[in-house]
Amino acid sequence: MAIKVLHHGIATSVQDLGRPGYFHLGIPIGGAMDRLALRAANLLVGNDEGAACLEAVFMGPKLEFTEDTLVAVTGADMPALIDGAPVPGWTAVKVKAGQVLSFDFLKSGARIIIAVSGGIDVPLALGSRSTYPIGALGGYKGRVLAAGDELPVGEGSLATEGRTIADHLRRKPGTPAELRVLPGLYWDRLTDAAKQNFFADTWKVAPEADRMGYRFRGGRKIEFVERKQSFGAGSDPSNIVDSCYPYGSIQIPSGTEPIILHRDAVSGGGYFMVGTVISADMDLIAQLQPHTPTRFVEVTMDEALDARKARAALIEEVRATFR
Repeated sequence: MAIKVLHHGIATSVQDLGRPGYFHLGIPIGGAMDRLALRAANLLVGNDEGAACLEAVFMGPKLEFTEDTLVAVTGADMPALIDGAPVPGWTAVKVKAGQVLSFDFLKSGARIIIAVSGGIDVPLALGSRSTYPIGALGGYKGRVLAAGDELPVGEGSLATEGRTIADHLRRKPGTPAELRVLPGLYWDRLTDAAKQNFFADTWKVAPEADRMGYRFRGGRKIEFVERKQSFGAGSDPSNIVDSCYPYGSIQIPSGTEPIILHRDAVSGGGYFMVGTVISADMDLIAQLQPHTPTRFVEVTMDEALDARKARAALIEEVRATFR
């Protein structure tokens, strides 16, 4: 079976759960920006929860199917249509040979995941089918999709049409969105007032937000403790001698606009990190549109670990739906 791409949408790419283990070589983990959405979509159509799917941002693709199959669309609220007729999200839906899956306008969130029974069967690259466009690695020919592409699909299982994920398991950002942050190694470089302002202010997602990182603006300028720059560091007050960047880390070049590094971010550089968004909240960032009001919430390590346990319990509850 193959899927014919009639229209590519915006930045539609093949993604799975990523390729851990190569960050020290400068190759990011990559994978779906919203991992819960990918796991849920795969479970709905009977796939292994880490199977390769399609991820699209802001506008969905237009896809023609060559055989009967099951599809599921999760993540953002971007109504799916089969031959122009609306079908429910977060639900396993049957598609017949020759039918076309398309999408209406985005209502909320930012990214959708499209799972197909059998998974997108592109070749593995370093153990993953995820697309890393900057490195031309993985996915479909190492790039985002284009009209005319034909995607191979693996052999699917006999999943049940109509299966769905309950509303309370579809985790979404609040209003304003709240991202929990564990202060980092360089937190002491901020003045006391700047530390308070960082968490007290409401920031907004900037238009410069993609798979590499999300920029925020609108809060008060962050002031740094005066110091003599280290030998080899740059002239910006937030510069350091190069260091490793944790996944989810936050840097604030010149103290003006925080940047959260995401799935396709680089592994190191010369800006210090004021903190790190906890792993339990990284999926939420994937669903933030530009201009979304956002608050950073300080947490302790124990609170971060509790949040990770709660997220694991949520994923287990999703899995239990299909047992």
